Amino acid sequence: MLYHSPLRSWGLLALALLVSATHARAFVTMELVASGLNRPVYVGAPDGDDRLFIVEQKGTIQLLKEGSILPQPFLDIDAIVMNPSGFSEQGLLGLAFDPDFTTNRYFYVHYTDTDGNTVISRYEVQATNPDQADVSSEEIVLTQDQPFGNHNGGTIEFGPDGYLYFGFGDGGSGGDPGNRAQDPTTLLGKFIRIDVHPLPYTSPIDNPFADDAGVLDEIWAFGVRNPYRWSFDRLTGDLWIADVGQSQWEEIDFQPAASDGGENYGWRLMEGLHCFNPPVDCGADTLDLPIHEYSHAGGNCSVTGGYVYRGGEVLQLNGYYLFGDWCTNRIWTFDYDGASIGTFLELTELLDPTGQIDGLSGIGEDGAGELYLVSRAGTTDGEVFKIVSDPTGVDPMENTGSLLRLGPPIPNPSPAGTELALEIPEAGHVSVRVYNAAGRPVRTLLAETRGAPAPTGSRGTAGTAAGSAFRRESTSSRPRSMDRSSRGR
Repeated sequence: MLYHSPLRSWGLLALALLVSATHARAFVTMELVASGLNRPVYVGAPDGDDRLFIVEQKGTIQLLKEGSILPQPFLDIDAIVMNPSGFSEQGLLGLAFDPDFTTNRYFYVHYTDTDGNTVISRYEVQATNPDQADVSSEEIVLTQDQPFGNHNGGTIEFGPDGYLYFGFGDGGSGGDPGNRAQDPTTLLGKFIRIDVHPLPYTSPIDNPFADDAGVLDEIWAFGVRNPYRWSFDRLTGDLWIADVGQSQWEEIDFQPAASDGGENYGWRLMEGLHCFNPPVDCGADTLDLPIHEYSHAGGNCSVTGGYVYRGGEVLQLNGYYLFGDWCTNRIWTFDYDGASIGTFLELTELLDPTGQIDGLSGIGEDGAGELYLVSRAGTTDGEVFKIVSDPTGVDPMENTGSLLRLGPPIPNPSPAGTELALEIPEAGHVSVRVYNAAGRPVRTLLAETRGAPAPTGSRGTAGTAAGSAFRRESTSSRPRSMDRSSRGR
């Protein structure tokens, strides 16, 4: 097969192209990294940190360091958190590290207080012990009254622009009885973007409704039902929102890094791609529709959002978004080019063939971009699994990759393009990455299997690209910017 890729090299510092055959059925699996946890719901870490912080719903954060859970929790705020009893959407739900965490030691948590309301708070790590938070350092960033006990959201993250983002559910109950997700005078049912440097927080002046007296300044986007787990792509800055559905449809929404905010993702007018309230003529053409939905058929009930894989251990997943379902513990992945979904695979039989996961409460990302699956289970049997390459599914003779490295173009920037022609005798995985001067990957131009069907054992639909040429262009060696002054919608 002959493939051509004209790569414009304006600002290109270095480019590497890796080709490996993909004969083996099983290319990915999971390995247990932590067990005996009390209802874990999320894991994360500061960028570049080799520790893993595990959020337990009851109000503690455990620290996995050098392969073991430390004897003392990193943070214990059990006394001020609404403790879950059995299934609950309340508790300690989210964790985010300040962009300047290594110097200011700030981190932020999202929890439900003992009155049932949402609190976003900032804490500081002890100056003398980096593995312990200072419990007395809490500064409340924002609180939100919750009319019901469900739909609290969960994830909080800093965007590439340095602002803090979080999504609030619609206030709970069912069907959004107060139509809060479309109400511009409440934060419920919205995505929020605020500046926490310094506190008290302010709303960035370029928030989409900052000049609209009828809309709260903090609002970044409308129309979400319960964005429990969502994420930024650490490479591109794109925002991926998994919004939990009502009774029939779960959805994945996508906001490109170039967005200026102001999207309306449709709830309660729509559930997924379907009119909800009203049941017809809901104005779908005026809304920002999901890029993917799936039904409750087969026991599915609640989407658990994940991340776009940007780690270095599972080559085949590079650039693919992973997500799952809370009830069935099924796990899927797909790649998306900003306009359409390419390959779509179910990974359940590869990652968890024996059904070890009991309540997929989270998909987390560590400081190196590797991904983890969180099994909530009960008070003593929660577990965390790392997604890894499957050594039994790799033939070292047939799956050894071939690496081609290109240096910086001369002159740089260069107005000309670089055309690569690659001939491989059989189906293979092709990865094209751009690296900066420090040797760190800053953009993936291509990462997919060419000319091969989906791996045996996957379920769902899968696109193939047999016999087609790939064409990708790079206009800069830098990641996509979140500079608001230069972005258009």
